[in-house]
Amino acid sequence: MRTAVVWDVVRSALETIKREAAPAGEVVGGTVPLDVVDVGGGTGGFAVALARLGHRVTVVDPSPDALAALERRAAEAGVSGAVRAAQGDLATVFDVLEPECADAVLCHGVLEFVDDPAEGCRTARGLLRPGGIASILAANRTAIVLARALGGHVAEALAALHDPRGRFGAHDPVPRRFGEQALRDLIEQAGLTVRAVHGVRIFADLVPAAATDVPAGSGPAANVTDLLALEAAASALPEFRAMATQLHVLAGLDEA
Repeated sequence: MRTAVVWDVVRSALETIKREAAPAGEVVGGTVPLDVVDVGGGTGGFAVALARLGHRVTVVDPSPDALAALERRAAEAGVSGAVRAAQGDLATVFDVLEPECADAVLCHGVLEFVDDPAEGCRTARGLLRPGGIASILAANRTAIVLARALGGHVAEALAALHDPRGRFGAHDPVPRRFGEQALRDLIEQAGLTVRAVHGVRIFADLVPAAATDVPAGSGPAANVTDLLALEAAASALPEFRAMATQLHVLAGLDEA
């Protein structure tokens, strides 16, 4: 539920690239396999699903335990040959990968933690071939203000509102959060073109868990089916995007 909007956007974007590449591309089993790099992809929640669609996916992650779990997951799914694990992070990715090696780069939950987000965006761009896409998912600074206030932590909400990095205090586990315009600026200054912005987890983090335990269409509207539909419908609307826990930006590297 929490990544459904992101998955739909990424899958659709990859299908578009495949259609455009099909006339001249390498066709295998009726599909055009694309090269995807998932930076910080951990245990492969996205990577294995993309491999099942016929893509070749490299997951770059600093945790050997996560990469071992990725390899087990890929083996269980029967896609080991399409998934590669590489130890590293956004700052060291060119130690394990060549520039312009990917048709798509996923950078989900990474920019919040890197030392230099601007350099991180430039690195993501450097991994892309012309015509490729970048999927960037980052914490939304305005949402944390709402979340802390609703949780009764009003002083922390005020701190997050005024802090340049959107942190609610020294004990905040997230080093920084981004406003939508700031995130757009970082991505565009790296040489990428923003194609779409969506809010992720607009309602999913607010709706009580018990409210999703009723059959679709019977009882509260906040059941799983309806909640997914609500998230999808609201995700592109600016007034709801501002409340989302995360912002998802789909960006492209234009052809020369």
